[in-house]
Amino acid sequence: MKASPIINADELAKILKAPELIILHAGNNARNIYDTQHITNAYYLELNTDFSEVPEDYKNGGRHPLPEINDFIKIIQKLGITQDSYIVIYDDKNAANAAARLWWMLRAAGLEKVQVLNGGLQAAINYGVQTDTQAPLVPASGDYTFTDWQFPTVNIQEVEQATLQKDKLIIDVRETPRYNGETEPIDAIAGHIPNAQNAPFANNLAKDGTYKDPEELKQYFSELFSGYKPENIIIHCGSGVTACHTLLAIDYAGLNIPNLYVGSWSEWSRNNKLIATNE
Repeated sequence: MKASPIINADELAKILKAPELIILHAGNNARNIYDTQHITNAYYLELNTDFSEVPEDYKNGGRHPLPEINDFIKIIQKLGITQDSYIVIYDDKNAANAAARLWWMLRAAGLEKVQVLNGGLQAAINYGVQTDTQAPLVPASGDYTFTDWQFPTVNIQEVEQATLQKDKLIIDVRETPRYNGETEPIDAIAGHIPNAQNAPFANNLAKDGTYKDPEELKQYFSELFSGYKPENIIIHCGSGVTACHTLLAIDYAGLNIPNLYVGSWSEWSRNNKLIATNE
């Protein structure tokens, strides 16, 4: 049975010693944070090596392309994951970074019982969830395998076509100044994909850094997506990571998960495609 994509710190505290539970600290160059303090028995996974295949040139898939399926299967099996595993993921960025991306990948791999800790590591610390500085013992190898990603994605050619189609909706979840082309701290060129609409991922969160109530999210996304079919909606960000924060919020709201453009702005902006700005 599919689990809610979100688990709160008080709920996690009650099941922390469950034998089927696997806790994952998903980091983006955050091994130092994990080594300083992490939830007890959590394993560390690194975005840039464990669940992305970073190319030499970002024009070929962006900054964080999906890894080859066989490589990701090896990571899953090293963690001891089986079909019956109950997986909880967190990061140190309110699930806005690596945790949501890893959630998307594990769910797209066909695993059902996968949740993200609401509010991330800080919420766990604030609630008094047990933490540690030592890495857990290496688990016995799991046997989980899969053959295809089961959530929809689109490539750069499909996005380019979508910019010209009125029945397609492209959503850019980056911060508004980046979308507007006022600033670009990471990628080569400022601006946005033509005809994309801006819906910053921060809109998914309450003031305390946790996800908004599912009903509030449902109303927000229903209005944003009004008139468009889920299969005609494309979500992207800078490199296909933070976009998963919005995809998680959509799932939490009880709506169908639309397409992820994994390459996102980091790929688009390096391929001589049309660029729009709101300056």
